[in-house]
Amino acid sequence: MLSTATIAWQSQSRESVLYRGDQLEVMALLPEASVDCIWTDPPYLLSNDGTTCVAGRRTTVNKGTWDRSQGLTADHEFNKEWLTACYRLLKPSGTIWVTGTLHVYLSVGMAMLELGYRVINDIIWEKPNPPPNLGCRCFTHATELILWATKAKKGNKKPYTFNYKAMRKVNGGKQMQNVWRMPTPGASEKRYGKHPTQKPLQLIERCLKASTHRGDQVFDPFAGSGSTGVAALLLNRRFVGCERDPKFVRIAVKRLAEIEHPNATSRRQRAR
Repeated sequence: MLSTATIAWQSQSRESVLYRGDQLEVMALLPEASVDCIWTDPPYLLSNDGTTCVAGRRTTVNKGTWDRSQGLTADHEFNKEWLTACYRLLKPSGTIWVTGTLHVYLSVGMAMLELGYRVINDIIWEKPNPPPNLGCRCFTHATELILWATKAKKGNKKPYTFNYKAMRKVNGGKQMQNVWRMPTPGASEKRYGKHPTQKPLQLIERCLKASTHRGDQVFDPFAGSGSTGVAALLLNRRFVGCERDPKFVRIAVKRLAEIEHPNATSRRQRAR
């Protein structure tokens, strides 16, 4: 079957591109072992008709059909399917970062082990001001987990990238721990619109700084509003991503295009 994926945005150098289309279709088009690092925020599958608190108001947790669970077996098969495609794309020493909550990270971690990934770390992202738990029947959810894994086996002649010295420098000369306290995205990251599960650039940038080099290829199969691409371009990495929701594609295109604008002061200030 022919792919229906189309190019929504492409950099002036043609080295970075955002596709509009299904992630599996797009990944099938990309060359095997062509990606240095994958950073992605897949569906957490937590849209269950419940409610949460946003800006002090009760609101639904439903985000769309893409975020609804299809049952334990089907959800796990979905995670195995896209992680299998990611495994094909990664270079032998490539790494992958996958965000999650308790709704999905157990499945993602199990799928990684089943497919031959080697889990390096779990990163705990702590949010300073999480929304209160309205049900008052469990603890307030203040964290999300990021699993960092590699395709490289132990003893590989070419090990995965970990910029240890850079991370130690960022941490004031001390080894960086796996608990990172960072705020959620601010207004400046949502000026073109927002994604309901948008992650802060600070979080993605730290991951990419730790595991990639200038010029490396970064891929995101669930690009959403384009945050992974923005972080990659700001750090002078190449980016390929895909998103199938036209609303989020439009937001991502605006954000990615802004990075290439010659008067984008944020790029000059933050690029490394």
